[in-house]
Amino acid sequence: MAEVTTGVTIWHNPRCGKSRATLALLTERGIVPEVRLYLEAPPTRAELEEVLRKLGQPAAALVRWKEAGVPEGLTPEAPEAAILDALVAHPRLIERPVVIRADKARIGRPPEAVAEIL
Repeated sequence: MAEVTTGVTIWHNPRCGKSRATLALLTERGIVPEVRLYLEAPPTRAELEEVLRKLGQPAAALVRWKEAGVPEGLTPEAPEAAILDALVAHPRLIERPVVIRADKARIGRPPEAVAEIL
């Protein structure tokens, strides 16, 4: 069994094709990340805030806006606090996958987007 590469984590949903493709891209490059099944172990608000800092993007970038269950009235222009509240309450709304390495993170849409932090 391959050893986990220290410092690389993927927030993964195995039912998602982009998430599976991103995980495959990592392993093809010899990286065995810590796999966090974020629907089973949802990130805390503090973890979401930290990932947003590493992404360098607003909270709206982490939302799957076309996903069923986006709270009524929540838009990309909503206050950061409202978006974070929704992501904490409904982790299925978190865009996937997210790859985190050191002080950087990238959303794997497309999967190749994560290559710039590897």
